Amino acid sequence: MKDQITQVTLKNGMKVRLKEIHAAPIISSWVWYKVGSKDEPTGRTGVSHWTEHMQFKGTKKFPANVLDKAISREGGRWNASTSHDSTRYYETMPADKIDLALRLESDRMQNSIYNEKEVNSERTVIISEREGHENEPMFRLTEAVQQTAFLVHPYHHEIIGDMADLHTITRDDLYNHYRTYYVPNNAVLAIAGDFNTKAMLKRIRELFEPIPKGKTPPRLVRPEPEQKGEVRLTLEGPGETTFIQVAYRFPNATHPDYFPLQVLDSLMGGASGLSYKTSRLYRSLIDREYAVDVSGWSEATIDPFLYRVTITNHPRRKPEETIQALDAEISKLQDQLVPASEIKRAVKQARAVFAYGSENITNQAFWMGYVEMFSSYDWFTTYLDKLAKVTPKDVQRVAREYLQPRSRVIGTYIPKGTEA
Repeated sequence: MKDQITQVTLKNGMKVRLKEIHAAPIISSWVWYKVGSKDEPTGRTGVSHWTEHMQFKGTKKFPANVLDKAISREGGRWNASTSHDSTRYYETMPADKIDLALRLESDRMQNSIYNEKEVNSERTVIISEREGHENEPMFRLTEAVQQTAFLVHPYHHEIIGDMADLHTITRDDLYNHYRTYYVPNNAVLAIAGDFNTKAMLKRIRELFEPIPKGKTPPRLVRPEPEQKGEVRLTLEGPGETTFIQVAYRFPNATHPDYFPLQVLDSLMGGASGLSYKTSRLYRSLIDREYAVDVSGWSEATIDPFLYRVTITNHPRRKPEETIQALDAEISKLQDQLVPASEIKRAVKQARAVFAYGSENITNQAFWMGYVEMFSSYDWFTTYLDKLAKVTPKDVQRVAREYLQPRSRVIGTYIPKGTEA
């Protein structure tokens, strides 16, 4: 996968990544800021996500009530999201309308208005969002597992933030966060689609290069100490379904073991739904009626995070029986080499998911910025080659090293009135 892209760094330190794709008259533009929930100290959790919301409240040049109509009137769509490590904004527009998106993003990089009234209005919205999440068993279970897995590192808290902080964060907290991290030297502009690179680069320089370089943003560095043994927790709440989440320590995206673990994930749970019924956990847990649903999930992060197996428990099984069945399947991966044919199929599934997820123009622009948050574009272009090199011995080795009870957290959600 040897994609050719243009890579430039502006005088103010902003990275620009451009990829011409003339398949359709569409352009997708993404601005990425290297700031997320990982950068939030206790007392200001949720500030990155809230800042993302405030960036839609407008500037003097682009008032909030004008923005949405302007994008949709031109046939475009736009949105934003916040993760553990980054915050990103995108517009996908007809090719001849993309200048609106570029003018908008260069303006709100420096001129967003953080009105006190808007801050308080958004506080109500975000607190309501948090309250809605708290009614969902899976949110509560995932949050409890994550808080238990990270006692020191800021991956401890959910991206939306802790309720206590959502009540106390001030307008100045938000504005200072914006001014500290929304600087060109902490940003990546990634654009894919139907344009001429030379002309696009000229326009980018006109709009973004005059923005002054900021101070290098501070980073919250609090490495998580090694876990000294398995931790189990139980939550009780409304509902009729028992959920189990088993979280193992997982290396960051640039660690060499990241790739064999992706193949291991594909073997265990199926690659994001593809050939789900052929996966080992489907056969061992669902076919044998320990579970009614099972999935594995990890993400590419800057610091080591988690690999989570989430199980919807079968109503006729006790959670402990299901956990024992999971452990038996993991033991097989640790004790016996997986047949090469099965590895090949798992790699094929993982490759298919990756290819599908990087197919359209919006996703191609996404990937150019996403990988810059933790690595470089080479990580993307060599991804499939690295998967293809994974061997049965690699899979056995990472299963033995990472899927260890001593470094995992098991959370069980028990619906009220149901015995554990």
